[in-house]
Amino acid sequence: MSLMTALSGLLAAQDGLSVTGNDLANATTVGFKAGSSIFSDLYPGSSANVPGDGVSEQEIQQDFSQGNPETTNDPYNLMVEGNGFFVVQKDGQDYYTRDGAFQLSSGGQLQTASGNAVLGYGVNANGTSNGILSPITIPTTSQASKATSAVSLSAALNTADSVITNAFNAGSSATYDETTSVAAYDSLGNANHVQLYFVQNAASGSGTTPNTWTVYAQPENANGSAIGSATNLTTLAFTSSGALQSGGSATLNVNWGNGAAPSKIAFNFNGTTLAAQSFAVNGLTNNGYGPGQYTGATISDTGQVQAEYSNGQKATVGNMALATFINNQGLVPLSQNLYADSETSGQPVINTPGAGTSGTLVSGSVEESNVQTSNELVQLLNYQEAYQANTSVLQGDWQDTQKLLQLS
Repeated sequence: MSLMTALSGLLAAQDGLSVTGNDLANATTVGFKAGSSIFSDLYPGSSANVPGDGVSEQEIQQDFSQGNPETTNDPYNLMVEGNGFFVVQKDGQDYYTRDGAFQLSSGGQLQTASGNAVLGYGVNANGTSNGILSPITIPTTSQASKATSAVSLSAALNTADSVITNAFNAGSSATYDETTSVAAYDSLGNANHVQLYFVQNAASGSGTTPNTWTVYAQPENANGSAIGSATNLTTLAFTSSGALQSGGSATLNVNWGNGAAPSKIAFNFNGTTLAAQSFAVNGLTNNGYGPGQYTGATISDTGQVQAEYSNGQKATVGNMALATFINNQGLVPLSQNLYADSETSGQPVINTPGAGTSGTLVSGSVEESNVQTSNELVQLLNYQEAYQANTSVLQGDWQDTQKLLQLS
């Protein structure tokens, strides 16, 4: 019986050496979680005051504590800070990993180093999540242009500017007070402009009459040449406190004459003020842009994936997903830094980063292995000593057995 007891100790030490050796081998593996052997003693069923029958390995327990961050400055590399696992797809099945050393395939698909697709939520046309889990794909092709159809401009107009009584003439600065230019992209992506001129009108009637400014618009092509004549776009009327009272909306129709479709541009001057202040453009937005080439991507801490283009535009193309489990110890470790769920782990609860119990993401970093090399080396020595000790017991038992056989 002592032979079997010593043999169980020998096998347990061997298992411990295997687990420790695997930990040491993966001390630099991204996202790796250290394991430890959990043993239980063996005793005869209901007997009392008898020697034990040895030891058995109960389970290999994973240490799911957070590993240290390693900065890579690669925007496709991600680290989970807190709870959760990335969801990846391999051979049509979903798996889970803490290894965020992702890369972009030639087709723009976010993948693991082993080529497994990284899953996340797709987006609708307006950039909101569609709630469908699918491979994250970033469009790396060029972005088409968009013709300008709306411009919002808020200006600070100066009451100290001259009142203009002469007829407006874009070629004479004596016929306007202030001017500024806004971009106007046509359907072909040409960066045309609309020059805006602000003219302070003379007051009329009683003191309750609003202060008014006329806004003229002169379209210009990409070379700066005027297209047609200037248009009286709108008249801005202000209250006695300088707030815009009326005239904040206007529409400009332009035939660019370069093969592009005619433009209909809605101007919004809301937010424009009148006061004793220097002229300035306080805000300007334009919903048009020229064509652009893909320049890269950013991934926020909440997992929003945005493609960036050379024309300054950004497009939300997806949102990362994280899976959490009621019992991480129930996950089944597999090759390629993957885990599979099981009945013990429970079904995955999938959220966007930062939602529910999911952690957040750190872009440009990966999570290092949480193997503590010094601790593992101590464990290695302990298992080696246990192995040698049980070997000695086996040798002693074998020698005793040989002597008994000789006596018989």
